[in-house]
Amino acid sequence: MTLTQLRYLVAIADSGLNITQAAERVHATQPGLSKQLKQLEDELGFQLFTRKGRSLESIAPAGVRVIEHARKVLAEVANIRSYAANERGEYSGRLLLATTHTQARYVLPPAIAAIKREFPQVSVDLLAAGDSDVLGKLDQADLALISTAGSVPQGGVAVPLFRWRRVLLVQNGHPLAGLQRAPTLVELAHHALISYESSTRTDSSLQRAFAGAGVTPQIAMTARDANLIKTYVRAGLGAGLLAEMAIGGREDADLRILAAPAEIPECITWAVIPRGRVLRDYALSLLHWLAPQLDRRDLRRVLEGNQDPNWPPPPGWDELTQSIAV
Repeated sequence: MTLTQLRYLVAIADSGLNITQAAERVHATQPGLSKQLKQLEDELGFQLFTRKGRSLESIAPAGVRVIEHARKVLAEVANIRSYAANERGEYSGRLLLATTHTQARYVLPPAIAAIKREFPQVSVDLLAAGDSDVLGKLDQADLALISTAGSVPQGGVAVPLFRWRRVLLVQNGHPLAGLQRAPTLVELAHHALISYESSTRTDSSLQRAFAGAGVTPQIAMTARDANLIKTYVRAGLGAGLLAEMAIGGREDADLRILAAPAEIPECITWAVIPRGRVLRDYALSLLHWLAPQLDRRDLRRVLEGNQDPNWPPPPGWDELTQSIAV
């Protein structure tokens, strides 16, 4: 049994049992991957997959357990390599981030630019997805960035980075544009809204806020990308409700920016890191850039399981950007 065989096995499972896609994922040939799978099954003495002709049909019950253990072995091997690279002071590698479109577009660019200046030999890859999909990519990524309104995300060690609020974006001729204050939820319920796709879920903080006021929001359209929300605000489809990080500058000078109703709770952006993961130094630098209030030594101790998390309160977005600018 070799690490290569275990890596091929996990690749087959992650590719939906498609041998061709699995071979591409691990940069192997299809015959070579199939040969290694057969050798592994011969050594174990049982089949890991059920077959239909020459195709893999499903994962056998014994295969489920073997794949589970293979993932753990590969994760620990990756940890050893990361630890060794950190000890050697080796600052080249690949940083893979799972994140939402808003974080990728409006939060990460200056952070990644700073990391590239500090670690020029590091390549950064983004897996941008919707709110409900980001944590599902954590098995592929070094860490995930996701926002919630109050609840702590599950699936790993959750580190609070910063707080942010939602704002309203309307055309200058919109009925709400003349207000010199935030509209109430009752007032906002009379107008079509364009917001993130999570806004339609009954358990979303937006739906809960409106329900608490005894009214129902008119969600005219949803999108994953803040730029798309702005596009449809400009097209006259309604008022945009989006993250404050996505607003500002000359690009939005043609629109009116309003505070969202106070009853809509603020959100926290979290970094979620797989438990037991040894992060490379450049990943820790990225986290510290996004959350200067965090101590890198505390981050390491918590991730290594040697300290309970006791994170400092995360700053607001305005406070964070001001401290970074200074």
